[in-house]
Amino acid sequence: MFDDLDLAELRRRPGVKWSHVAPDVIPAWIADMDFPPPPSVRAALVRGLDDLGYPAWDDRPESNPLRAAYAERMSRRYGLAVDPGHVREFTELIQGLQAVLHVATRPGDAVAMHTPTYPPFLETLTDMDRRLVPIPMVEGEDGWGFDVGRLAEDVARYGCRALVLVNPHNPTGRVFRHDELAAIAEVADRHDLLVIADEIHAELVHDPHRHVPFASLGPEAAARTVTLTSATKAFNFAGVRCSVAHVGDRRVREALAAQPPLLFGQVSAPGVLATLAAWHDGDDWLAEARATLTRNRALVAEALPPGVRHHPPEAGYLAWLDCRGLGTGPDPAAHFLDEARVLLSSGPAFGPGGEGFARLNFATSRPILEEILRRLRDAAGRRGDSGVRARDGG
Repeated sequence: MFDDLDLAELRRRPGVKWSHVAPDVIPAWIADMDFPPPPSVRAALVRGLDDLGYPAWDDRPESNPLRAAYAERMSRRYGLAVDPGHVREFTELIQGLQAVLHVATRPGDAVAMHTPTYPPFLETLTDMDRRLVPIPMVEGEDGWGFDVGRLAEDVARYGCRALVLVNPHNPTGRVFRHDELAAIAEVADRHDLLVIADEIHAELVHDPHRHVPFASLGPEAAARTVTLTSATKAFNFAGVRCSVAHVGDRRVREALAAQPPLLFGQVSAPGVLATLAAWHDGDDWLAEARATLTRNRALVAEALPPGVRHHPPEAGYLAWLDCRGLGTGPDPAAHFLDEARVLLSSGPAFGPGGEGFARLNFATSRPILEEILRRLRDAAGRRGDSGVRARDGG
């Protein structure tokens, strides 16, 4: 299933990944996989076409089956007990982030975030007039990390009201360890910091790494955390627009409940059906998808152009490529689009720390990925600079 992808058929897809590029360009940018979603999801959506009326939970959101399904999923996969009454739905994760910031912070408030980071998070802070306090991801011999001392200092210096914690991290692919998360929890407790944990990549962690939900660190951490996630990333159906928020912080929970009930819209019935099918019957597909991504990750590490460095991601299917050795300037994605006809995500769009980098999506078939890597090598070779060969560990 995962290697049986036809390039011509992919080019006929109406989604943004393939429809926004020229016919000779291979897109490897936005975080959509090329794989079809699980059969259980497809079947659930087809069955749902027989009844597109108002769902049973339309006027009783507390009865939405997503809430119990999320609690069961977290218990089964991570041993985390979740009160379904503390769960609510949003159409997508960014909407959930904006809703939480809307009720828990004010214009001008400082919000800490590890950088580089997902561009819509940066855009959200700008659009909502919140001040970004960047906490730089730091490169070491064994991969990416961060300085918890710097986090503590900057949270205090700028009076941060919230921390947006992206774990697993996008774009570096870093999976934060238990001791790192515990250190963050200590800082959050000391400074009464709301932690908004984006854990959407959690189910795509590569062995031997393990995801630790921030809310699992203990009652104190759980009580100041809002966890945002969605099945759409791991099971590849972002277009149905469905996410959940586990609102452990009582103050945020009450503030959200005080808003007009439809202020943030409603999640669609197809989104609920797809999510339930993925969580209940999609795990065999997910295991096969993860195995394919792990194989592709190894291929990227072996076949990147000389002069491009990276640390293989510990989760997900996004490789954060350090192209500074190529001399392609602050936005190497522009060079590779022109010279390789491969569309990567632009590093500078990820904010501080993004210049000289590009992000590669390797969630495609092996033949297509091999062609992407061949094109990148050829384009890098035309720079006339052999640079430093990508190393397996970084």
